[in-house]
Parts: sequence; C-alpha cells; structure tokens
Amino acid sequence: MFADRATISIYAGKGGDGCVSFKRGKGLPKGGPDGGDGGDGGSVILVADENVGTLLDYRGKHDWRARGGRPGEGAQRYGAGADDLELFLPPGTLVYDAETGNLLWDLAPGDRIIAAHGGKGGLGNEKFKSATNQTPRQSTKGEPGETRRIRLELKLIAEVGLVGLPNAGKSTLLASTTAAAPKVANYPFTTLSPQLGIAELDTSRRLVIADIPGLIEGAAGGAGLGHEFLRHVERTKVLVHMLDLVPDNGDAASNYKAIRAELGQYAPALLEKPELIALNKADLFVDEQELADAIAEVRTRLELDDDAPVFVISGAARQGLRELLEAAWKLVHPAGNTQPGWASAPA
Repeated sequence: MFADRATISIYAGKGGDGCVSFKRGKGLPKGGPDGGDGGDGGSVILVADENVGTLLDYRGKHDWRARGGRPGEGAQRYGAGADDLELFLPPGTLVYDAETGNLLWDLAPGDRIIAAHGGKGGLGNEKFKSATNQTPRQSTKGEPGETRRIRLELKLIAEVGLVGLPNAGKSTLLASTTAAAPKVANYPFTTLSPQLGIAELDTSRRLVIADIPGLIEGAAGGAGLGHEFLRHVERTKVLVHMLDLVPDNGDAASNYKAIRAELGQYAPALLEKPELIALNKADLFVDEQELADAIAEVRTRLELDDDAPVFVISGAARQGLRELLEAAWKLVHPAGNTQPGWASAPA
C-alpha cells in the first residue's frame, strides 16, 4: 500500500538524573562526594533512505519515543546515554510543524536531521564540590527531551513525470521501459498510487520515471484521484504527456488541453516545465495513411510547429520508446548528454 501523508508525534528521551552520593568504606568515614552525572536522552533523527518509498509505517503508529538516559550512580559512575531513535523516511518527504503549518525540512537523499534533541543528563553532587562546600548534597535533574508534532508529506523525487488521462498508457510505458510492475488493465484508474521506475539507457545513464495517476478534468478541484497526486508532478524536471491516439472518450487534442488546464490550475509553474508529447497506441493502426492522418490532426489542433517533435510510440509493442527516452535524457541532463545525435522520430 502506498501512503504519502502521515501525522506523528515524536518524543526525545529525558536526561538521566544526577546522583547524590558520598564515598564510604574502610578508612573513609567521611569520604567526599562521588555522585555521577546522568546520561543524555536519545534524540529523534529523521533519515532520508532511498530504500524507503512510502510513509505507510507512520500511518498506523502515531507516537515515536526515544529512550531516556540512565541516572548517575555513586563511585562517580555516570549514567548511560540512550541510543538515538532513527525514523527512516523516503527522500522527498516534506516535514511540517503540525501546529503552525510551517515547513521545517525538505528531505534530500542521505539527509539526517535531528528533529527532537534528547535532554541533557543531570549533574551529580561530585560536580558541586568546592573548597567551601566539601559535602555538597545537591544534584540536578535530567532535562526533558524535545517534543514535536509533525506532519509528513511525500513528494516523489523523479526526473520524468508521465501525465495524461486514465488509459492513455502511462502504466504500460512505465512497465515497458523500467523494472516497475504497475497494474495494467483496460479500464480507468487501474493505477491508484504513483509508481516509480528506473529506465537504463545504457550502463552510465538512467532516468527515474514516475507514473502520476488519476488525472481527469476537474482534478485540480478534487475530481477523480488527481487532487491526491498532483503534488508529485512538482518534483519532476520533465513531463511526458501521454496521449491515446484511439481514446475511449474525446480526442487526443482535447484531452491534452484538458490535462494542461488542470496542471495550470494546480500550479502555473507546471506549465513552464519542459514537455514531450507522446502519441501512444500507434500499433492499433493497420493502415499507415490512417495513422499519418491521426498524427496530422493532433498537430493541427494543438497548433504545433513543423519542427516540434511529437513521439509516436506504442508502449505495448515497445515501439519508439528509445527515441522518447533519449529526448527525455537530453532535457533532464542538457550538459551531460552523451549521445548528441539522438533520433527524434518526428511525425
């Protein structure tokens, strides 16, 4: 199960109390103070781990507590400090203060953030001895650990985002280009959560691709599933707009405009992202002239320039996918493109 939101409370551990003790033993009837300090409480640390892809662990458990430090003991024995509590989160998790709504941290891969500091251990009476106070009977309590209530919100970190209406073939494309195994079927909303996959162009180049599900007209206002997943598009560097050349409803050009309108309503900046248009299900055309006419109609209705590349593909038949991936790579890594002569397969 994919989970991309959770609200939890975190409790750092309390510091151990300092000890009041005096040396006692044969020949030491009036020994000096020897009470040890308490140990520090454990902190709560947020760790961005690339092996974690969901917030599911934090949906069922809402309180996370680090252990407290041990109290000090006599003979100058210091209390043991508590281990820190590490919470492993997916990279791309936004951490908000649940009370104020302020963004606290945006976790990048490898980040380790101390979200709640453990309390300092108290001082034993040995620390209070002086020339004028040789038998101190005071110590200090351990400090309380910090407490926070935080809201976690995951935005997937992907370089390429696949957008389009349900049944446009996004899941099929992801399955054909990566090792991801999204659900694929001939009905809308087969994908109920964002899916990530890695497409390897060669041994030195790969693209992280996200299938963003549930976009329909009205998604920005809460229709369908899009209002749950539109935020995942914001992280992507490039959008691949999947259009079905033989859609069940409407036509490719009007469907394109509908999804673009939803993206713009949600966040106008999304319309400024580099975009590739992929016309899918080309394998369903037996007659080449019929396919050419369908492509020409899309170009005309979208008012595309003759030199604007449109990628004619088939996710199911794995046609035209290499050209699409090379184009995406060039946009994601404009300075690091290792194959400047990528084929554009313009239509």
